[in-house]
Amino acid sequence: MDVIVEKLKKSFEGHIAVDSISFKAKRGEILGLLGPNGAGKTTTMQILSGYLLPDRGNINFGDYSIWKQAGKIKKVIGYLPEHNPLYAEMNVIEFLFFIGKLQDIPKYKMTSRVLDMIRLCGLDNEKHKKIHELSKGYRQRVGIAQALIHDPEVVILDEPTTGLDPNQIFGIRKIIKTIGQDKTVILSSHILSEIETTCDQVMIMSNGKIVANGTTSELRRKSDSDYSLKLGIKGDSIPVIHDALCSLPNVLHVELIQEQNFELQCKPEVEIERTIFDLCREHDWYISELTPVQTRLEDIFRKVTQNE
Repeated sequence: MDVIVEKLKKSFEGHIAVDSISFKAKRGEILGLLGPNGAGKTTTMQILSGYLLPDRGNINFGDYSIWKQAGKIKKVIGYLPEHNPLYAEMNVIEFLFFIGKLQDIPKYKMTSRVLDMIRLCGLDNEKHKKIHELSKGYRQRVGIAQALIHDPEVVILDEPTTGLDPNQIFGIRKIIKTIGQDKTVILSSHILSEIETTCDQVMIMSNGKIVANGTTSELRRKSDSDYSLKLGIKGDSIPVIHDALCSLPNVLHVELIQEQNFELQCKPEVEIERTIFDLCREHDWYISELTPVQTRLEDIFRKVTQNE
């Protein structure tokens, strides 16, 4: 089920939290939402989950509009809020049966559905433990299980890996990637590396607006005003090589980063590698390294949010 957001706007006491944003989340894809504090991503997630209504705009979950079929939408959404609401005195399996009843899962399906969620979320060894006895990582797994118990078509996860250690993050990421194969998954996180590793599409918000949207590769291409290379050349003195590189057309800047190794900033969409090969052949130099410098998602994030 695709989710189509159109010109969504939300204000609080005159402050615009979400400013006419539009985007699409597709079935079988994981959309990651990034933004600094106050960017509007929490408000956006709350509107998507049905917790808040927008002032203007619309969201369609498949053929269902939030203005006309809100009740039907709630049945096709699974939601894990940032602060995971669990009943600490229940054991895991008891809690999942309880949530299953709230979601009107038929009795004949209930047991198999609960056991499926326990297996999917890696809770086999914890299913008889009280929730308050679990680590935070396992509590997050229980939270994801309750969000999936009714087999929703759209899954909304707000900061699902906050406060987890690397091993716990790996486990949650594996679950998210599994459910993202056949569901629409929208997740928010302030951990840039997690978004980059987990998500198919990335959307960055700042001051209530979408300032970047696309795959990480697309964002890199859009954000790069120039192209950088790490280059190692041997066969002559550093000053001679440096001056020769500086004289090449389409090379904007040359920096010595360590002995015989340089970083070149070049004009984008220019095949500078061929020019470098020709230069080295002419002077009988040899290349020890020629590696593109990939723009980090962190650099893109800082660039697009600082401009706002």
